Amino acid sequence: MQIETERLILREMTEDDFDSLYGILSDPETMQHYPEPYDAAGVHRWIAWTLDNYAKHGFGLWAVMLKETGEFIGDCGITMQPIHGEWLPEIGYHIHKKHWRKGYASEAAAACIRIAFEKHGFPAVYSYMKCSNEASWRTAMKNGMRFVEEYDDPVNTITRVYCIDRAAWQARHSSEVVIDA
Repeated sequence: MQIETERLILREMTEDDFDSLYGILSDPETMQHYPEPYDAAGVHRWIAWTLDNYAKHGFGLWAVMLKETGEFIGDCGITMQPIHGEWLPEIGYHIHKKHWRKGYASEAAAACIRIAFEKHGFPAVYSYMKCSNEASWRTAMKNGMRFVEEYDDPVNTITRVYCIDRAAWQARHSSEVVIDA
């Protein structure tokens, strides 16, 4: 599967993406809201988990590439995550810090939300993050997600949850409908 946006291409991740993904997931600043950055073995597990998600669900985290240059700048996609005790479709993203504040996470996440609703038929999609990860919850809000709850979490200390349901998403995108004459 390949997804194109105005500036990005999202494609299935492969083991060949290890070096680029390691440069993101091993970085202490990028991973400051995780318990710790990933080591090489952790990044290999991340890729294996992603490939397994493609096989099990038909979706997962996709490699995010700049359309103009082909540079790998992160990952973004749909995964099934345990959110406050329930397995829910979650939109997650990690963008290389040299590409922060350019709207790439929001652009990639918007494409993934569209796929979640149009291709996979979910009634709602979620994003969850450590409560201190303001950049992540602002990305969720930029895509129309609304705050749902905060709860105590042994991994994140306090986890914030955002959600958009199909009706709210359709209302946001009703002006984009193209009708063939």
